[in-house]
Amino acid sequence: MTLDHDLVVRGATVADGTGAPLREADLAVDAGRVTAVGAVPGRGREEIDAHGLLLTPGWVDVHTHYDGQVTWDSLIAPSSRLGVTTVVTGNCGVGFAPVRPDRHAWLIELMEGVEDIPGTALHEGITWEWETFPEYLDALDRRRFACDVGTQVPHGALRGYVMGDRGGDHTEVPDADEIARMGALVAEAVTAGALGFSTSRTVNHKSASGAYTPSLSAGADELLGIARALGATGRGVLEVVADLDDLDAEFALIRCLAEVSGRPTSLTVLQKPVRPTEYRALLDRIADAVADGVPMRGQVPTRPVGLIMSLDGRVHPFVASPTFRSLAGLPAPERAARLDDPSVRDRIVAEAEANAAHSPLTHFGAAFACTDPPRYDPAPDESIQAEAARSGRSVFAVALDVLRAPGGQLYLPVMNYADGTMAVTHEMLTDPNCVPGLGDAGAHCSLICDASMPTFMLSYWARDAAPDLRLPIEVAVRRQTADTADLVGLHDRGRLVPGARADANLVDLDRLTLERPHLVADLPAGGRRLMQTASGYVATLVAGTVVHRDGEDTGARPGRLVRGAQPAGPRS
Repeated sequence: MTLDHDLVVRGATVADGTGAPLREADLAVDAGRVTAVGAVPGRGREEIDAHGLLLTPGWVDVHTHYDGQVTWDSLIAPSSRLGVTTVVTGNCGVGFAPVRPDRHAWLIELMEGVEDIPGTALHEGITWEWETFPEYLDALDRRRFACDVGTQVPHGALRGYVMGDRGGDHTEVPDADEIARMGALVAEAVTAGALGFSTSRTVNHKSASGAYTPSLSAGADELLGIARALGATGRGVLEVVADLDDLDAEFALIRCLAEVSGRPTSLTVLQKPVRPTEYRALLDRIADAVADGVPMRGQVPTRPVGLIMSLDGRVHPFVASPTFRSLAGLPAPERAARLDDPSVRDRIVAEAEANAAHSPLTHFGAAFACTDPPRYDPAPDESIQAEAARSGRSVFAVALDVLRAPGGQLYLPVMNYADGTMAVTHEMLTDPNCVPGLGDAGAHCSLICDASMPTFMLSYWARDAAPDLRLPIEVAVRRQTADTADLVGLHDRGRLVPGARADANLVDLDRLTLERPHLVADLPAGGRRLMQTASGYVATLVAGTVVHRDGEDTGARPGRLVRGAQPAGPRS
């Protein structure tokens, strides 16, 4: 029998990433590319029966922080286990190239502080085979992964490379020669295959030493000089995270970056609890820019950005309690036994109440007991604050009861949940000028576990959301595939069409379920991080090769470094 194709997926319900209506079809793959979608005659060397299953392009996650992890982890977990087939690193102005040999520790300290990745893990795991950004790309190019990797030039590393110690101080102003040098290095990097340039202008980004991120107050001359150099290459994108406290002035500068460079520019958009309606003014400004022909997009989350707290984590309501600290190092069974003593619990609660002004329960509003599977849309009356009010108990007493239970966790939605609903996130996700992002996969290891946002995009918005908020399956899929891929210039993926890269997910949508995050110690040097998995992924394909089957790693590593923007593949 003649085998006509490398792989044929039979009888799937196809959401092809274009937004077209669902249809039943076969998918043929040859040499890592989609060659046919429809009724495929002949046979494949491998055949997958997909009747009753949803076939989608692989998720493209444009906002991750795997910059160090990709140098030691070929699996790129948890993202590749959650249907992600392309990750983009180098966001928020932090990363590990370019770097001089005497500044390794400084970049690790910056990443540790900004993105909450254990410095000990970075020190042990990173191999430092590079100095320049092209050399960093070459180092990644020698590796093989369970998904594709693209990366961007981070502003913080760039300042340190060009300006030395001065570059680490955001108040230091580079001279004209230093600006020109930074621009030339960005141009060199995108010519070698970087996807773009990223910068941060938020006071929330600090190094482990407490210093603000180096790009916090970078002036117009510096930013526009880099933008012009990027624009002169005709390549690359710009990614910006900013506080926008002075919305008019800051947005005008960011818009100017897009105008001067002529390159696609994305900007973080979040609802902040202290200014819960300001995001609409930002969306209006982005819409005005787009109407004027300026290539701008808002990067938005697919669910509230929230903290996951447990008694084994770095931050929880009782870290300041001397009594709890005396128990923290005990083996779990012994600590649990001590916490069963009412007098011990009373002391811990009293000490937490005395320090309430500094507690996350005070600063971040309502908190909720984590369920399994987790819920990211709990109602306000389900909060521990509401339970405390109903029972006449201290909120800290309720919190301790939750956390001392086996696997006990608290979920604190911080952004995009000021009114206790998902309506704001829905508004952002349906805005034509916004693209899903901000999952921060690989970062915030002990506090946030949002690498699963692409999965949530499908399971919640296409299935579990209230009917008036629910998105058609084909729309939810397009947002996390073609739309995200196009944002960073990867037009060869995100769509199941002939000529496209054969990255795909085969999903049992009825079973697609996220599991509750849990702490694991699998980073170098025993570093801990929150891990999350999901059920319902029947298979994930990268370049036509099955990398995960029924949630299990097949060991295949077809993923590669993606060098620069990719045109749409030839279609037959």
